[in-house]
Amino acid sequence: MSRLSTLSHRQQGLLLTAGGAIIMAPDALLIKVANLPDAEILMWRGFLSGLGFLLIALMRYGRGTLAAYRRCGWTGIAVALLFSLTTCGFVLGNQYTKAGNVLMILASSPLIAAVLSWIILKEQLPRRTWLAILLCMAGVALIALDDAGAGSWLGNAFALMAATTLAINFTLCRTRPGVDMSPMLVFNGLIVGSTAGLFWLAGSEPSLPGASQLAVVILLCLIIVPCGVTLLQRGPLYLPSAEVGLLILLEVVLGTLLAWWILAEQPAPMAMVGGALVLGTLSAKGLYERRLEMRMRARLEATPSVTVDRSSTV
Repeated sequence: MSRLSTLSHRQQGLLLTAGGAIIMAPDALLIKVANLPDAEILMWRGFLSGLGFLLIALMRYGRGTLAAYRRCGWTGIAVALLFSLTTCGFVLGNQYTKAGNVLMILASSPLIAAVLSWIILKEQLPRRTWLAILLCMAGVALIALDDAGAGSWLGNAFALMAATTLAINFTLCRTRPGVDMSPMLVFNGLIVGSTAGLFWLAGSEPSLPGASQLAVVILLCLIIVPCGVTLLQRGPLYLPSAEVGLLILLEVVLGTLLAWWILAEQPAPMAMVGGALVLGTLSAKGLYERRLEMRMRARLEATPSVTVDRSSTV
């Protein structure tokens, strides 16, 4: 029996989603380090991540890979299309505005997901989840406050598209409980790569990236994105979409801290407070819900089983 299978359903969801968010933390940083034109970075990200998603699906399902795709059905196609828009929105948002703007807008994703889940799926979220969402949004807003005035409307619009389509994606996955939609991300890569490739070829002088740029692109698009997004896409199998979006804020905070470290940027005190607020909120929420789960389990184990005496005769 694997170690993961010994965990509760909720614990598995928390581990998978948080793991995916941590893996994806260098995403925005590496997009800026690669420093490639819009169409070129999207083309490489699409095709290489599509290859990575396919390899992961083959390793997980083997001969049952085709059956895994068939189980996704039309919902899986919608998920692939939505994640294509999320990819374009996130990458282009980072190209056209400062990272702080993208992060602040992306922080609205769990709130959008919570509203959609409440309206469409009738999921009743506890007050602590709503409170955690608001506190995390406030924390990310503090992180991004210094950058908020420098962004373009175009970049902000792309970031809002990424946040909205991500929330819709996770909510849509909740409509097919028990069905893993992550294999469909292969088609997301093909859609993004093919579309961006046409724009790249139509450019004035299409050229290949340099060796250092290519190394960054391969690390990001072939390894980090497929591994991280696969874990994130499995989150809705275990958790409400709002909570998946909430845990993705780990990527926001850790990615910002990583950018400060790698690019030697000096974080403002307000940004440090914001990061502490997000991480503290997520940690407190996780510990509190872990305690509730342990109490519930202990209560169930303490409840004596009722047995019926069938030995008596009439």
